Amino acid sequence: MDNVELLMNFGLTRQEARIYLLLLTEGALSGYEAAKRIGISRSNSYAALAGLVEKGAAFVAQEQSVKYHAVAVKEFCKNKLHYLEELSVHLVNQIPERTKRDESYLTIRGRRHVEDKFRTMLNETRERVYLSVSPKVAELFRPELSALTKEGKKVVLITKAPYQLDGAIVYGTERNDGQIRLITDSCYALTGEMPEERDSTCLYSENPNLVRLLKDALANEIKLIQMEEKGQE
Repeated sequence: MDNVELLMNFGLTRQEARIYLLLLTEGALSGYEAAKRIGISRSNSYAALAGLVEKGAAFVAQEQSVKYHAVAVKEFCKNKLHYLEELSVHLVNQIPERTKRDESYLTIRGRRHVEDKFRTMLNETRERVYLSVSPKVAELFRPELSALTKEGKKVVLITKAPYQLDGAIVYGTERNDGQIRLITDSCYALTGEMPEERDSTCLYSENPNLVRLLKDALANEIKLIQMEEKGQE
């Protein structure tokens, strides 16, 4: 992503993001100056600047002519995240939880969405986690996995040897593909691919049949590793 697209994730429109970047690099500008710099109409420029002021990304200075000053990007992002965190607390408290389990098979596409689901499952784990992933994927979620072991929760990890994770039961294997398999609390399952060079697609479900199937697959993988280790002794 370029900087414009990154800023759009913080609620700015494409035009607002372009003008915000202009203010950050060139300093305070009037609506006319901003329009001239990026080649848009004055009406669009003033509309975008008004949007930046409303969203906390710019301030207005009453000088000889009205000029707009950018809020530092770190300050803008921090304020936005703080505001969203407050909103999330209200939403969680006000919106009722599901009354029954959804046992549908859900397809999750996109690397970021797969990572988000993986991280959410780990953060919501109550007792135990079983997962089979590559070392790079394990490293990506090391903070969450380490937090689970420190809380006394069981973490069983199958990954390419050698790999260390304090407090976890780690089974080393020579296999190292893009496959991921994750079970939390014997209730939630995520399986699919998280390759490095192309997009990810995974299947998520709370369906007991998928959970059982994945548990059996992981158990068989552990047995195979143990057999291989005995054969090398």
